[in-house]
Amino acid sequence: MRADTSTSPIPVTPTGLSRRAERFIEVNGIPVPQQSVRHHRDAWIGHGVPAAEIDRATDFQERWGGLALPPAPFYEGGPRILGADCPEGSAAEGWSFPAGTCLVSMAYGFMIGPEGAFGLDAHRWTPLHASTDGWVELADHAGRCAKTVTKITGEAVQSLELREYEPIPEVLGVTDTWWRGKDSLIALYRGEAVGLEAPQCLEAHVYGGLDAWGLHGG
Repeated sequence: MRADTSTSPIPVTPTGLSRRAERFIEVNGIPVPQQSVRHHRDAWIGHGVPAAEIDRATDFQERWGGLALPPAPFYEGGPRILGADCPEGSAAEGWSFPAGTCLVSMAYGFMIGPEGAFGLDAHRWTPLHASTDGWVELADHAGRCAKTVTKITGEAVQSLELREYEPIPEVLGVTDTWWRGKDSLIALYRGEAVGLEAPQCLEAHVYGGLDAWGLHGG
């Protein structure tokens, strides 16, 4: 008899997320069957991967593995399906592991860094958010709620006035940050500009005309 490998169409939302992030996953997330990475443990240890790093990858897989999400507003290539793979690195440089497969071929991949940050494996490691929770926090929430969306690119991003805005702590921003104003949100996407050393890739999205749910998600 063949084992049942079916997956519930309703995703299991990771604990500890904001209501806004929970809602995003409940509505947009699609669970995809994936195997645990536990069965790779002996092989990975045999290749010199520390047990603690395998445990980190396993924990990530059990929390996020197999969750397919819509493309992000800026990083449209993915990761489309979150999932861990073999850690890579060294004691001197730190260890990272892939965060999932990309939707299209890209000049970089998405990784979980030595301290747990979610970021880009580009020309150099570039943490976008302090954890994967930050990556899904606003996802497409702002775009769905906004009456207007304005995209600003290149040098014009540097002149954005943020004095009347406050950082949004739930986003856990590192290289990328989100800011909240009276009736608008601003997303600063610096990841490609930093990771690829390409200032022309700097971009900001201004989401205007937001109500209380759009601004605060609760």
